[in-house]
Amino acid sequence: QVQLVESGGGLVQAGDSLRLSCAASGRTFSSYGMGWFRQAPGKEREFVAAISWSGSTTYYADSVEGRFTVSRDNAKNTAYLQMNSLKPEDTAVYYCARRPYSGSSAYMIDSYDYWGQGTQVTVSS
Repeated sequence: QVQLVESGGGLVQAGDSLRLSCAASGRTFSSYGMGWFRQAPGKEREFVAAISWSGSTTYYADSVEGRFTVSRDNAKNTAYLQMNSLKPEDTAVYYCARRPYSGSSAYMIDSYDYWGQGTQVTVSS
């Protein structure tokens, strides 16, 4: 059983930064890609960013490209999402998830099997 635990969310002002962490249980973290999604009230869950198992390939939604950076530390079984220049429209619950098959699309929710419980990010204007 894989467990993913997000942390690092909070209430910040527009223009501020936050770094989210996703700690994974198990010994196979380095074998899988990881992704970040978010869900705002009344909206569907949407893709934010993803990273390959090695960290050599990253993917971003257009809305966060240039502001957010996804990374991972396989020695610590942890993935990160550095969020800079935050905007009120970034307000959402942020989830990390595991992508078990490298051939699947990193952008699609259905490519992910295990999910964390989410962490709230609120950006005030």
